[in-house]
Amino acid sequence: MRAIRCNQYGPPDSLTLEDSPDLVPGPGQVVIDVKAAAVNFPDVLIIENKYQMKPPLPFTPGAELAGVVRTVGEGVKLAPGTRVVAYVGTDAFAEQALADASACVALPEAADFATAAAFTLAYGTSHHAVVDRAALRAGETMLVLGAAGGVGLAAVEIGKVLGARVIAAASSEEKLEVCRRFGADATINYSTEDLRERIKVLTDGKGPDVIYDPVGGEYAEPAFRSIGWRGRYLVVGFANGEIPKLPLNLALLKGASLVGVFWGDFARREPQRNAAAFAQMVGWIGEGKLKPYVSKRYKLADTAQALKDMASRKVTGKIVIEP
Repeated sequence: MRAIRCNQYGPPDSLTLEDSPDLVPGPGQVVIDVKAAAVNFPDVLIIENKYQMKPPLPFTPGAELAGVVRTVGEGVKLAPGTRVVAYVGTDAFAEQALADASACVALPEAADFATAAAFTLAYGTSHHAVVDRAALRAGETMLVLGAAGGVGLAAVEIGKVLGARVIAAASSEEKLEVCRRFGADATINYSTEDLRERIKVLTDGKGPDVIYDPVGGEYAEPAFRSIGWRGRYLVVGFANGEIPKLPLNLALLKGASLVGVFWGDFARREPQRNAAAFAQMVGWIGEGKLKPYVSKRYKLADTAQALKDMASRKVTGKIVIEP
């Protein structure tokens, strides 16, 4: 089977496409024929040794996938041929991937592999952030930075399901149009508009109750300065590449909270709550309230380009690799 390999830390072009032996499952594991693997911003950071999770070299990047069970190990109840989605952390950008059976969720026959692969990390992160960590309530206002990306768009949708007013901020009118299609009530183009002034206008000077920030960098401080009284600032990630340094007196003056969001560790430490969150979201999908958006599909040989597009923030919604 073919797999993308990271043999040394570096940019996407340093990755190689290599032939490897077919995988063999151990006890409690399955081997999956990968039909689609979603690309996430942490995939860019991991290959550059800039992420909190640091797999030993060499490794295959890619955290989430959908496909068909090929073989199963001892003690596994899933049958070969079962369509599944799985979160694996690494190893998804390949024709085959190894996963714990407990990390696999069976898919209905009608499910699209690409859409299923794009769901786990983005929606898991955003549900954990918006519902669990921020406790967003109906009638509140949430500002979403980087709103046209995978996690951002998921946050927009989840905010609307909860009955909140959602303000989407992104870097182009094309991206903001996608945000409006997915429910955003108002938008901010921070390439052409002053972020603080626009927030002030859109919130009648009160500021948002919740700010969802997967971007970091230069927008973090002006956004936090604009937060409302008792606001919750969700620290989701740093797609800008810069970890911001915020004056902590701002939290004091606004009675505001800085709230960390690390879905991967939440899922590991609190699996029952994570399972309940996904059960709720599956119900919302069935009701047509959530519609994961896949904007582009790449061949396995084009994985480096997919990661470069992600790194340069050219991506709207989610993109996937289809081996």
